[in-house]
Amino acid sequence: MTIGPVSRRTLLRSSKAAAAWIALSPAIIGRAQAATLKLRCSSSLPNDPKYANGRVYYDNLVKQIKAGGLSEQIDVTFFPDNQLGQEIDVINSVKLGVIDLMISGSSISANLVPLVGTFDLGYLFTSYQQQTKAFDGGAAKPIEEALLKGGNIRIIAWAYNFGARSVLAKKKVETPEDLAGLKIRTLPNPIITECLRLMGAAATPLAFGEIYTALQAGVLDGLEHDPPTILASKFYETAKNYALTQHIFSPLAVYFSDATYKRMDPKLRNGFLDAAQKAAIDTRAHGLAVEKEAQAAIVEKGVAVVECDREAFRKRVAPQTDNFIKAHPEAKPVVEMIRATQA
Repeated sequence: MTIGPVSRRTLLRSSKAAAAWIALSPAIIGRAQAATLKLRCSSSLPNDPKYANGRVYYDNLVKQIKAGGLSEQIDVTFFPDNQLGQEIDVINSVKLGVIDLMISGSSISANLVPLVGTFDLGYLFTSYQQQTKAFDGGAAKPIEEALLKGGNIRIIAWAYNFGARSVLAKKKVETPEDLAGLKIRTLPNPIITECLRLMGAAATPLAFGEIYTALQAGVLDGLEHDPPTILASKFYETAKNYALTQHIFSPLAVYFSDATYKRMDPKLRNGFLDAAQKAAIDTRAHGLAVEKEAQAAIVEKGVAVVECDREAFRKRVAPQTDNFIKAHPEAKPVVEMIRATQA
């Protein structure tokens, strides 16, 4: 229903009409707001509908919102490619309720709540299937509760990044000795930075949007990421050796501002949360399918995919988990739940 403009004279023409308008206006306004709830969703990755996890998740979310009959009540606008700012700024905006949704790895929120960094410990997960098993067994719940308490942010769904994080470099890397001294970009996250340092690299935290030019300029010797992201962001143009270190299986998180959560009508909110979780399931399946395809595609772009001595890297990184637990004892039950699912 469209409500046209009403003049003051018309309203005052009848006290009964005025009273009726005042009585009805909250309901009318409520329906209008419910019909036009606008949410902003941010991703640092390019607007690639196949290889960028943010865009893939967004498309799945829109599909599930429509399937749930909510498309006339919820309007989600997608902002890829750091349009709303670098990830560290966006996660703080989600905390404040300035931005409603953010699609990113769990890593970025460890800057707000250190316990989240548990999921970035090197060689803790062995596959994404194992990750799902661990999360279904309760490993994700303490992380979710800590982020809500410490950051006013809800994780409303878990998906997969599109492959394990491995090292793309300008030179061939097969052993920790080959990685020694190389300036490898990491997320601005102390856990991932420490993981790469233990692996032998000169770990270099840098915002995602600055990677390409840093590689071009020689500020970086490489980075660590999954094949679809390397393809979508065209990092293959600046580095040609991809070592399958597979040091981190980083989960993809759907971050939702608690401020937005609280202001939503409960019925609408429940429908939206259901759509968000179904979209994550769809995104998991897509991620598993495109990892190998993207790896083949970067080979066609001239990248050499190199098997490496993962056991040597794993041994170097092994002390990280025990040291993290000493610093954050609350991480111990989470790590134990994850280790219990390792084959």
